[in-house]
Amino acid sequence: MSDTGPIDLHTHSSVSDGTETPAELVDAAVAAGLSAVALTDHDSTAGWDEAFAEASGTGLTVIPGMELSTNYGPASVHMLAYLFDPLDPTIIAETARIRDGRLHRAERIVERIQADYDLTWEEVLAQSVDGGTIGRPHIADALVVRGYVTDRSAAFESILHWRSGYYEKYYAPAPIDGVRMIVAAGGVPVLAHPATFGRYRVIDEDTIAELVDAGLFGLEIHHRDNTEDGKVRLYELAEKFGLRVTGSSDYHGEGKPNRLAENSTSPAVLADLIAAGTGSAPFYG
Repeated sequence: MSDTGPIDLHTHSSVSDGTETPAELVDAAVAAGLSAVALTDHDSTAGWDEAFAEASGTGLTVIPGMELSTNYGPASVHMLAYLFDPLDPTIIAETARIRDGRLHRAERIVERIQADYDLTWEEVLAQSVDGGTIGRPHIADALVVRGYVTDRSAAFESILHWRSGYYEKYYAPAPIDGVRMIVAAGGVPVLAHPATFGRYRVIDEDTIAELVDAGLFGLEIHHRDNTEDGKVRLYELAEKFGLRVTGSSDYHGEGKPNRLAENSTSPAVLADLIAAGTGSAPFYG
């Protein structure tokens, strides 16, 4: 692994809701001068092999990962999972159930939207790749094609906003079950962008303590969606519980304004993460 260049531990390809294939994402990471990148598609490991193959000979380290969906009461909470065994039967079964829930939830959202907009399920499917994780971003892309909104961000601020009347939840395990599942598969769990809505929407301290006891490794603090007051609270929790601090872009290609390496993780934290993971190994390009 190169000692120079930013380390970005949260990116998405077209396997979930990014706009670039895993190979294109790796090419973009190399072009951006990254030393390491984690591929963390939603509830899927299907892009790992393509990313590894593309990284060969580039000097880029690829950290195999996933962004696992979990539900915390009424809120959706995401858990970044690194270096776990992709063949773990519990991981396979649970992510299949989550993806199925996402698919049917998307179908129900489209049915609701159809009462007010001319949009078909086939148009949504056309925005995804075969075998990919279908979700609201693909509905957003179909709405863009239709001309109802200008881009994904506009779709989520209007038609796909949770207050719009079209919103639907989907099945996902509790965060504690997600952490236990990742750890049991030899993986390393990090709570993704936990302060999107400020310090008072951060998961409460007692729950963080439970997650730590179950094996939580860190908190993704350096992320554009975390509020400044939320980051202050996250640093307090990281200090109290001995949690590592990560930073990343949450890159989606052209699907979001997020740019590779706009936030980075320290080499020391990445080294600790690699040492903690036993389910799979980084690919050293």
